[in-house]
Amino acid sequence: MDPAAGEQVTVGQVSHHSIELIWTREHGTNWTDPPENWTCFILEQRKDRKHTYKQIHKGYNTRFTVENLEPKTTYTFRLKVTWPSGQLRYYPSVTASTEKEPLNGRNLHNAVLKSDELELCRVLQSIKVSVDVPDKLDFTPLMMAAMKGFTRGVQLLVNHGADVNRKNSSGKDSLMLACFHGHLDVVKFLRSCGASWSSQDRSGCCALHWAAAGGHLPLLQYLIQDGCEVDVRDGASWTPLMIVSVITGDTAAASLLITAGADVNLQDRNGKTPLMVAVLNNYERLVRVLLENGADPNIQNQAGVSAVQMAHAFERKNIISLLVNEK
Repeated sequence: MDPAAGEQVTVGQVSHHSIELIWTREHGTNWTDPPENWTCFILEQRKDRKHTYKQIHKGYNTRFTVENLEPKTTYTFRLKVTWPSGQLRYYPSVTASTEKEPLNGRNLHNAVLKSDELELCRVLQSIKVSVDVPDKLDFTPLMMAAMKGFTRGVQLLVNHGADVNRKNSSGKDSLMLACFHGHLDVVKFLRSCGASWSSQDRSGCCALHWAAAGGHLPLLQYLIQDGCEVDVRDGASWTPLMIVSVITGDTAAASLLITAGADVNLQDRNGKTPLMVAVLNNYERLVRVLLENGADPNIQNQAGVSAVQMAHAFERKNIISLLVNEK
């Protein structure tokens, strides 16, 4: 059972997840003999924090690559040789370490998630990772930085070639995401780099729709001043004012859009107006603002129902009084 004198296992190629082990055959095997007459090799790996070994390979070859290992980790192996006579002997054990895992997309995304400027620079300067590598949800690092409001990260990514107009699987680009999350500095920078506010996602929404959905007044004001079409329609023919009526009921946002020229009586593809939607959502203050700015309570949708009838159907008593007085 003593180790074989002069024999050893040597380490071949090593990566961050694999170690190749090579050994010599003490006596040449005659491959024309039946398998039971061949010399057999059993490779064992020492278990973590224990002195016991587990078998990981058995065969007649003189090399084996151990895979699925952890990066930057040390492993110990030993080889047992068994001759056809039944005799067995151990080679001296060998220790080897896997390499550090190479930089990849996870490093880039993690740097953005942590708003770690130094780490982000390190990964980008390695030139080993695609700057637009998407995560499992199809968000690029630039999209993530835009959502987080990591302005410096956005600048670094764009300076290293990130595509400001790239879209994810839902059709959203970095500008839309920054608008929804309310990051004005990011939006201004992306616009200066050529990001388009007229770009639409798969539902037809553009940057102004998402700014309205997020309820961010400074962003709405900036986009309007930057030339956004105030009554731009999505796939359901909803304007940003309709989005406000559906999602937030924000009277300040509605007033800003109306002042910029939003039509309070535009109808979506089903004939609904912002007033109808505000009634359905019981946004009393928004109903008042819409009426004060010319919303017509008698317009009917495709089913022939008006905002007044909707208010009665849903017993919106306070709103009914507003609509009746307007009527």
